[in-house]
Amino acid sequence: MKLSALAERRIIYSVLFVAVALPLIFPIGWTTEVSEYTRMAYQLIESTPEDKVVIISFDYDPSTMTELQPMSEAMIEHAFKKNHKVIATALWPMGVQMAEQAFSKVLLDYPEKTRGEDFVNLGYKVGGMVTIQAMGRSLPEVFPKDTQNTPFEEIPMLKNVRRLKDVAYISSLSSGVPGIKEWMMVARDNYQVPVTGGCTAVSAPGFFPYVNEQRQLYGLLGGLKGASEYESLIGRLGSATTKMDAQSIAHLLILIFIATGNIKAYKAKRRKKS
Repeated sequence: MKLSALAERRIIYSVLFVAVALPLIFPIGWTTEVSEYTRMAYQLIESTPEDKVVIISFDYDPSTMTELQPMSEAMIEHAFKKNHKVIATALWPMGVQMAEQAFSKVLLDYPEKTRGEDFVNLGYKVGGMVTIQAMGRSLPEVFPKDTQNTPFEEIPMLKNVRRLKDVAYISSLSSGVPGIKEWMMVARDNYQVPVTGGCTAVSAPGFFPYVNEQRQLYGLLGGLKGASEYESLIGRLGSATTKMDAQSIAHLLILIFIATGNIKAYKAKRRKKS
């Protein structure tokens, strides 16, 4: 029975829909080769001693959270595993909400971690590079209170933290300006604080040259693939891995459909000639 072109298209779309949906509902957990850029970012956090205070800066908004939110969750989980004290900051207004969502997700697996003792959200500050320079001089002046209106001086984990030099590393999850580049230019170049982070896949090639022997940038997570690689390193079956599963199956099916279409076209051509 010969199917019409419309029926064939409907079958193709239905198969693709099911193939993409199933891995999202029932994760497979396929692993891929981990890039050196991702491994460097992982090693920075892995090699940092316990009880150190660190900064994760949420420099993005909901438009890019599909790629960057899995990174933030994975890095928070890794920091919690290493017993690091996590300061969340934001150079983008919506970064405050992105941080709260990420903490809420990770805390489901780490209920023993408490606000003020193990993590704190200092919120958003306008100014980009100027704000980072001010943080290098005095964090309490830039962030007198956290998002819960608790004074900086009354937050236990910040007792010995006065400036950027007092943190072990900074991770900027960035979808534009201000973001990774500003942190690198000020925190790394002026105050010698290690900087790592993640960005969207389309932006990653522009940052790769900074991952060099001088360690201007300690590794980089590039897009959803970088987030998935990082999840595999920390043993997390997170949203990036499940989305990459769906993407991989979709790509495989498209290749099969292309091959099938070419075979059908070849056979039809031969029949026409004969």
